[in-house]
Amino acid sequence: MTSTETPGIVHDTEPREVTPDSASDGSLEAVIGAQVRNLRISAGLSLSDMATRVGISKAMLSKIENAQASCSLATLSRLSTGLDVPVTTLFRGAGTQRESVYTRAGSGAHIVGRGTRSGHHYEMLGALRGQHRRLEAVVVTLEQESTISPRFQHPGTELLFMLQGDMVYTHDGSDYRLRAGDSLLLDGEGLHGPKDLFELPITFLAVTAYPDNHVA
Repeated sequence: MTSTETPGIVHDTEPREVTPDSASDGSLEAVIGAQVRNLRISAGLSLSDMATRVGISKAMLSKIENAQASCSLATLSRLSTGLDVPVTTLFRGAGTQRESVYTRAGSGAHIVGRGTRSGHHYEMLGALRGQHRRLEAVVVTLEQESTISPRFQHPGTELLFMLQGDMVYTHDGSDYRLRAGDSLLLDGEGLHGPKDLFELPITFLAVTAYPDNHVA
């Protein structure tokens, strides 16, 4: 049987050779090569073991890791399967800038929250949001006694770290005495909030990690 190819269509089934100039640091080939090498070494696989697992030659795998060849979609799929990671992991770091949030002391945005009227002040230190994450850090200051004890309930996980003061914090029916240096990690779905305030002012850091695709 004689195979035929349609004119004008490039059948890209094997890695293509890349010149040293096109495989400069930061190029897509360099990013993929570094990721493949790091993941292979982390998995405890030798170059030969990985080549056998993926189904390509050892020489070609070496070229990929050294950014001397660019991968076809088929080869990328083989590599991700062999390394047991999503294909997108092989592109991590390509053309992206990682976020960071810097907040100078005392310059965080002040938030009007549920406990504001009862002397609770909230200062947002920063938040990172993306397709698969949302993390918020807030400094909470309690400056006066109040008959109102706000309670909170939300998806995700929250970490409290006491900076100063002395209080009892309740979560899902359990009470915890918190002083400077103490911390409490809790499931946000459980009803929680300050209960008894013993030494004012009380200041604590609250860091909340919301689940994927959560909308505030």
